[in-house]
Amino acid sequence: MRSGLPPMVYGERKQKSQQIQFGGYHHSVTAQDGEIWDMKNMSGEFFPLLSPRKQRYHVAKLAKPNGLYMTDKLYWADGTKLYENGTAIMDVTDSRKQFVSIGDRIIIFPDKVWYNAKTQKHGSLEAKWSGSAKIQDGTYAGIAAKANTIYASGAQWANRFKPGDAVSISGCKAHPQNNKTIIIREIDGDYLRFYENSFAIKSGGESEAMTIQRTVPDMDYLCTRENRLFGCKGDTIYVSKWGDETNWNVFDGLASDSFTVNAGSAGAFTGCCSFKGYCCFFKENLIYKLYGDLPSNYQLMDSASLGVTDGSGRSLAIAGEVLFYLSRTGIVSYSGGFPQSISKAFGEDQYRNAVAGSDGRRYRVSMKNSAGGYVMFVYDTATGMWHKEDDMQVLAFAGDRNLYWLDAQGNVWLDGNAAEIPGDAVKETAIESMVEFGDFVEGSPNKKGTSKFQLRMELEAGAQVEVQIQFDSNGVWKTVATLGASQKRSFYLPIVPRRCDHFRLRLVGIGQWKLFSLVRKIYIGSER
Repeated sequence: MRSGLPPMVYGERKQKSQQIQFGGYHHSVTAQDGEIWDMKNMSGEFFPLLSPRKQRYHVAKLAKPNGLYMTDKLYWADGTKLYENGTAIMDVTDSRKQFVSIGDRIIIFPDKVWYNAKTQKHGSLEAKWSGSAKIQDGTYAGIAAKANTIYASGAQWANRFKPGDAVSISGCKAHPQNNKTIIIREIDGDYLRFYENSFAIKSGGESEAMTIQRTVPDMDYLCTRENRLFGCKGDTIYVSKWGDETNWNVFDGLASDSFTVNAGSAGAFTGCCSFKGYCCFFKENLIYKLYGDLPSNYQLMDSASLGVTDGSGRSLAIAGEVLFYLSRTGIVSYSGGFPQSISKAFGEDQYRNAVAGSDGRRYRVSMKNSAGGYVMFVYDTATGMWHKEDDMQVLAFAGDRNLYWLDAQGNVWLDGNAAEIPGDAVKETAIESMVEFGDFVEGSPNKKGTSKFQLRMELEAGAQVEVQIQFDSNGVWKTVATLGASQKRSFYLPIVPRRCDHFRLRLVGIGQWKLFSLVRKIYIGSER
């Protein structure tokens, strides 16, 4: 026979938990009650409310998507054609494009061509002539000059070159020292004139088969600042002549000169951009800043910091006056000092091959995850929250307040938050959305049960939201209710009580809806 006190009866405590503020994406084991573990097509547009993103606008469909760019007009490269606001304007190579602007001119790489949006003319940044030419005496500034002229009958040099161009001469055999890079000083019909005694010749001059060309370096990444084009490839940084993106080899000792420098560190550059009055060049573990406004006072300063990860040079974008990009450790924000990680929300997920754009406030990025699929995320600089949209792979973004992007299937999209909508743009149909909250433990390690949910929601006409619940991570989602309404109202959702350690809530919707508050009526039991 046993003796002693009788067993303790565990009392059960009823309580109500209310949530009226809903944060962003937090795919981490540290997610707290009410934080969002996963989502699809959600947005922080109406924070602190919870709502799907706005519907996007479909603008065009490309057969071979190669690039997208925007100034005051929208440009895209489709196969071997470049289009301006939907009209073909010039031929290009069938390759992925980089675009930058200098004044009215749009520069296109790797083609090394330009297009003037004002005059609607276009041409090559490079120029080349090959044939037989005579190096001889001539004149300079109207005065006789020795060994300074190249003459070729019918050459009409002005059709290819201009005074001030730095050209490379090759093919000379009689005097190999004439193979050099040199600056054209004057052009007169079929005569190219240089400074006196620029060449070695015998008396009376001599003819040679030669090639004369103005070249532009191959560059992987480009940006512009102060009427110059900046670029990089490998370990080298290039700067064009002032106001002349066709010249990269002019070293006259003038303020308008070109400029080039080797960084002298391991690894290749992975991206560049103009930011806060200087150009930034990135490697994976280094950030370089090119200070100064003239070649004579350029200074290249480096810092050992998280740079752009290889393959994500297109992830650079400015939002809220801050530069964002994908580093080896995730997305970082950069204000000119040391990069700060903003990737806590992604948990253990690893991403690569990021492409990003900005509408000025929001940083939008499409990245490849460790499973090989793509995910579109949006970071709101006003709230500091991430939201996950869909699985769209983006090839290029363009614009700012009106943010466009080109997906891998050739569709050109316009953000639903755009200020101006083209008349022929087609609005998306009702979008599917989903939000899955993290584990609700209600601040207690004991067993608990949920007897009722109260959701205060607003659903647009035709919208529908299904409420689902899962207990103790058993993988089974049970539908509590399917909601539909045309006005704001509260929904009381009674459920069959079940004791559990924790539970999860999921809302699956179609169309536009807003969640204002979530009230959970629960009872807390024992630890058994």
